[in-house]
Amino acid sequence: MNLAAVYWPRITLFLRELDQGLLLSTIAIATIGLVMISSASISFAEHSLGDGFYFLKRQVLYMTMGLVVAALFLYMPSRFWYHNAVPLLVVTIILLVAVLIPGIGRRVNGAQRWIPLGPINLQISEVAKFMMILFMASYLERYQRELRERWQSIIRPVLLLIGVAGLLLLEPDFGSMVVVCGTVLAMLFIGGAKLWLFSGLLLTGIAGIASMALISPYRLERLVTFLDPWAHQYDSGYQLTQSLIAFGRGEWFGVGLGNSIQKLFFLPEAHTDFVFSIYAEEFGLIGVAVVLGLYSLLVSRIVHVARKAVRQEDWFAAYSCFGIAIVLAGQAFINIGVTSGLLPTKGLTLPFISYGGSSLLVCCAMVALVLRISREMDDVQAVAKQVRRDRAEL
Repeated sequence: MNLAAVYWPRITLFLRELDQGLLLSTIAIATIGLVMISSASISFAEHSLGDGFYFLKRQVLYMTMGLVVAALFLYMPSRFWYHNAVPLLVVTIILLVAVLIPGIGRRVNGAQRWIPLGPINLQISEVAKFMMILFMASYLERYQRELRERWQSIIRPVLLLIGVAGLLLLEPDFGSMVVVCGTVLAMLFIGGAKLWLFSGLLLTGIAGIASMALISPYRLERLVTFLDPWAHQYDSGYQLTQSLIAFGRGEWFGVGLGNSIQKLFFLPEAHTDFVFSIYAEEFGLIGVAVVLGLYSLLVSRIVHVARKAVRQEDWFAAYSCFGIAIVLAGQAFINIGVTSGLLPTKGLTLPFISYGGSSLLVCCAMVALVLRISREMDDVQAVAKQVRRDRAEL
């Protein structure tokens, strides 16, 4: 039996039933990511590892694994994650503790954030972002009325957030901590937390983050460098100034794919945190506008799915989509802001574009969950229309 002939029509039909704007924008961004990882890493990989396509091959492997993870999330009903959000978060917290234990967690450049798992090093902070979204979505569905009427109901998620943020700081992973805190606070606000309470939490969080930045010599140096990188261009401002040079060389249309100069050992982390700088150099302002448009389409489609879930009063689905939109938009904004000199340097990946297995797997899972929710909402809507049609005929 020709399995392709049997299953391919079913697969294509299934794909056509998904949100096309979300699916195509994701594919486009991920494709740009593969191209840019190949371009940005080829010289470094050839010099360091003797294989110019080493990082591209690994990213293709991560992408394949990401498709498997996405298939799982497309197959499982969204309510499965609602019922299992708490145990999944408990497992994630255990892993956040385990990664700090010498011999279990892997230490790279002074940070202990990874657990080796065969071909990939799992970055637990990436998983924590997603699990916190699922937990908060399930919590808000259960207690949204309480949250709007009794301010005490906000204590439990805030205490949990403080614990998770503390574990992330111990790694340390300041960037992920900021993303997790911002996402949870935004979800609490969307869920109906009182404005005075949300404002107090927000101001407290900003003050806490500012205090941690100011009392840490390393983070304070980054802040000072960000304000005037050219004053430290051969020291702490080297990475940012090289990134700005890449942006400047790109001009309107870029220098062309593969023609970047900054990737030739001038710009550190050219295929990871600063891959967007190489993209801006090779494709210019027009290329940057294209990527920004794709991210805008991606986030707007996720918000559209969230609004459909709100209309059907599926609150877990709605809050999950809102949380995912906040994380993807926030990380894209921070990464692009850092590489363009708008924000202080912070090690956050650019979703679907930066090199890295953990980030790619989690992003695939997030988008797949939104696609599953969108299909479920469409199915419910179709059933409701059929019921109304049958009643009209009667």
